[in-house]
Amino acid sequence: MQLSLSRKGRSRTLLWLLLLAGAIFIVRLFSLQIIQHDYYVNAANNEQISEFTLPAQRGLIYAKDGNSAVPLVLNEPVYLAYADPQEITNKDGIISEVNQIAGGNTVKGFEKRLDSKTLRYVVLAKGLSKDQAAMLKGKNLAGVGFQQSEQRVYPEGSLASQLLGFVDADGKGQYGIEGALNSELSGVNGTLKAVTDVRQIPLVIRDDYVNKPAKNGDNLVLNIDRNIQSYAEAALQKGLKDAQATKGSVVVMDPTNGKVLAMANYPTYDPSHYQDVTNYSLFQNGAVQVPYSPGSVMKPFVVGTGLDVGAIQKDSWYDDSNGTFTVDGITIHNAAGLPMSAHATVQDILQYSLNTGADWIISQLGGGKINQKARDILYNYYARHFGFGNTTGIEQAGEATGMVQDPDHGYGLNVVYADMGFGYGINVTSIQIASAFSALINGGTYYEPQLVDGVLQNDGSISEKAPSIAKANALSAQKSQELHDLLVAARRASPKGKSDLPGGYTIGGKTGTAEILDSNGTYTNKTPVTTFVGFGGGKTPRYVIMVKVDDSKIVSDYAPVGPAFVFADISNWLLRYLHVDPNK
Repeated sequence: MQLSLSRKGRSRTLLWLLLLAGAIFIVRLFSLQIIQHDYYVNAANNEQISEFTLPAQRGLIYAKDGNSAVPLVLNEPVYLAYADPQEITNKDGIISEVNQIAGGNTVKGFEKRLDSKTLRYVVLAKGLSKDQAAMLKGKNLAGVGFQQSEQRVYPEGSLASQLLGFVDADGKGQYGIEGALNSELSGVNGTLKAVTDVRQIPLVIRDDYVNKPAKNGDNLVLNIDRNIQSYAEAALQKGLKDAQATKGSVVVMDPTNGKVLAMANYPTYDPSHYQDVTNYSLFQNGAVQVPYSPGSVMKPFVVGTGLDVGAIQKDSWYDDSNGTFTVDGITIHNAAGLPMSAHATVQDILQYSLNTGADWIISQLGGGKINQKARDILYNYYARHFGFGNTTGIEQAGEATGMVQDPDHGYGLNVVYADMGFGYGINVTSIQIASAFSALINGGTYYEPQLVDGVLQNDGSISEKAPSIAKANALSAQKSQELHDLLVAARRASPKGKSDLPGGYTIGGKTGTAEILDSNGTYTNKTPVTTFVGFGGGKTPRYVIMVKVDDSKIVSDYAPVGPAFVFADISNWLLRYLHVDPNK
């Protein structure tokens, strides 16, 4: 009887143990499958699923050619070859074939890294062409793989190189438009998650895995006209050679909307081989990034200021019998050889580039003296009406602001402002001069200069960028017209303008010469910065051209050299190219 009870007790104990084990098993399953379900799914995914980047295609860049868009910047596929040291079976064969086929594209020291017992990814060669990659693939080398990417191609060579910029080895835009609009051109990479094998090769792609397509970069169409750009570069290079100069720039703009039709710099470089450039200043767009003392091209802005505030009239005059003007005990002279007259007119100031005339106008701003009032007015027009000392907003990386002296702080401010009347004591860029000068002669509207016309759509249309008005009333329309007429009359009357003015057209402009500081800190005229800014057209201006020569060794008002003659060369060609109708 006792034995029977003992067996019965053990059975109950065993039953309870089994029930307890089952309960624990069920609780554990519940915890794994329900409570910790997401944790273990994520852990499994981390083990089996890899995330891949789907690279976006960088946007292309086009110029205008009539009504067509022609490519300035394209993409071409390039390949990277890599090896998994744990998968290779013929190291010597890989080394031999890579060195033979890839040549100069091999990565230094890859041979030693193939011996690694821990590395799974060793780059063998970069920048392989499609043919080179195909040849290596054809060798069927175990453990060797390939990754495709893109590199920039410049079918026009060095044309417009500084305004375009380049893309570095990391795929980031540098300088020019490539740098300024890197985000728009880069696009947005996509993502893909997929089950992979141990070599990270996708095995299957399921619908429930994330698959975010890449958004390619914008294809930009520039306002740059390929033909105008090409001619401007050739004319600049010829002009520099004639002036025995080595460096300069040209900007061509449409003054009615701010569109930049050409922007040339010399010397230049080929962006396809940017890595071979040792003088990094070649990467700079001199028309945008390099401020300088402009010299007498500032006189139209002084005249425009005087006219607009009513300090002078278009037929005003002053006594220039001595060819001097005194400010706070400092005597300012005109250039040697200029005529002296007791009845010097506003046109004379522009025609003969009279420093005394510019300072006389500034004194009229102050009621007869260069003083605080005169400084405030001139600063207001220079900085706020004409944009000097500020970036223009042009689509270029590293645009310089230049400098306009504060009217309230500094030493000898009256003399400084007198110097600013003829382009000293102020720093500007060529794009600032071209943009502000356009406002002087187009009716008084300052348009923000624009290199980009719009984005090329898939259907071939262009979503055009509207002109942007930075200052609606830089000058009144009436005073703008008066200044336009004065500039035309001054150039027609000037001996250096008679030989290159085609009949029936309206051409006007202004020269500028600025001495530079030598190593001793004194001004020298041995290699001055010389400039010319002007406009041309029929009844209305069709273009503005700004020419700057950085280091002229020949400076003459009458010899066929220098910025004025580069202007004339481009201007006369533009009249034909743009089919400008002459005045009747």
